[in-house]
Amino acid sequence: MSKQPDNGARCVILGEERVYYDGYWIKSYEPPGDTLETKRRLIQALTRRLFNHVEHGINIPGSRLDEARAAYTSETDAERKRVNGAMLAGALFNRAADIFTCLVELQSAGVEIGPDNSLMRECGHCLLEALELGKTVRHRSGDEGIDELWGEPFKAFSMTIEDFYDSRYLKIAMTMRDIDRIAAVLKDTFAGSRQVTDIDPRIEALADAAKRKCEILRTDPVIFDVWPTFAVAIDRLGRVAPALPPGASAEATREAMESVALLRDGTELIGSIVRARVPMPKSTREFIDRCLLFRLTFFGPPPSATDAEPIRLPPASCQDDLLEV
Repeated sequence: MSKQPDNGARCVILGEERVYYDGYWIKSYEPPGDTLETKRRLIQALTRRLFNHVEHGINIPGSRLDEARAAYTSETDAERKRVNGAMLAGALFNRAADIFTCLVELQSAGVEIGPDNSLMRECGHCLLEALELGKTVRHRSGDEGIDELWGEPFKAFSMTIEDFYDSRYLKIAMTMRDIDRIAAVLKDTFAGSRQVTDIDPRIEALADAAKRKCEILRTDPVIFDVWPTFAVAIDRLGRVAPALPPGASAEATREAMESVALLRDGTELIGSIVRARVPMPKSTREFIDRCLLFRLTFFGPPPSATDAEPIRLPPASCQDDLLEV
């Protein structure tokens, strides 16, 4: 194609409708109806997803919001206050979900719920405060807070369902970009290594499987093919062992140990990104820095730039199917 598509362009590729965002054609799904019930289910699902990826102990019931706030307000130790703030954020999220449940029950009983309803406003206030506190909450790996997850329930609350889906496609494109960057830096890191050889096909297989997993909903029947492919790709890359010769020097042994650590941490980082389906910029940046330092220490400068952002264009036969959104 002579012209790069605009974000939101749609195209049928190999029988699947895809939407274009920031260089990637992502599998798209028909959004459900824009109702309070849909939003309630979506916010509950996003809240469960959030708690699956953040540090333990912060999933506090909304009924204990006052206790959580009192503990946070009275705490003076900075490190303990951060944890209390995370617990308060959890309670605020759960309170918002509780309010939505009540609103849907009222609606099903025939009560008209308008956007200016006091409970709707209270729900929004809870989500906004939780979003602010969520910036200090850590991912379960301890590396960063992936505060993107904290903002999603508020977006689901404040946007139409269709607009929320579109915002998710943009986040998935950003997630795919980070996966490609990690894969590129891993290949550059071990290019020319005599201990870790023939690794590119495994890295490429993991990157392809990871990006495919990012775009697939768990309710999609293809998940039974996509998830095993991704899980096996992680295992295969994680099983790579350096070929350390007998009587290896201390420097060679150190190289082998650091190679194992990089491969382990790289696969774990890709796994964390895929499961959260949002970018992890701090962890990605720090991992790339580690890889560059490893490369400089043992092999010299990498053979190619690792920060390039790839463009994924459809085949030429797809041009006539583009539909601008």
